[in-house]
Amino acid sequence: MVSIRRATAADAATVHGLMCELAEYQNQESAITVSVDRMREFLARPEITYLLAERGGRAVGYVSWFERASLWSGTDYLALDDLFVRDGERGQGTGERLMLAASEAAKGRVVRWEVAAANVAAQRFYRRIGATLISKTICRWQTTEPGAIRES
Repeated sequence: MVSIRRATAADAATVHGLMCELAEYQNQESAITVSVDRMREFLARPEITYLLAERGGRAVGYVSWFERASLWSGTDYLALDDLFVRDGERGQGTGERLMLAASEAAKGRVVRWEVAAANVAAQRFYRRIGATLISKTICRWQTTEPGAIRES
């Protein structure tokens, strides 16, 4: 039986370990630069939520999100950051339970997230639970100096 609970600052090392497993699964190990101490600070912030799925007291997955506001609609929504279920636990309903818990926390608000175009299995899962997939291009701008614009 899987239980789901909100992670606290005391769970920082567990959450960090799960994030590292997700990054490894996606071949993005170098993307994880957050420390356990910084994760502890994040877990104490009310607008950031991590829900842990546990089986027999062992963490087997998580879902995380930020509470955000849409300036276009004037409504709040949940910006889902990650959904991860450990290898060996996938296909047993844990991901669905985590998404259901996120849905319950949303209380009727929209839940938005990104999924890589190449992650066909995740897209299939999200469609199966009733999500609508909308294609967009994600822009990422790592600024170096305040107000610096690179001339073409």
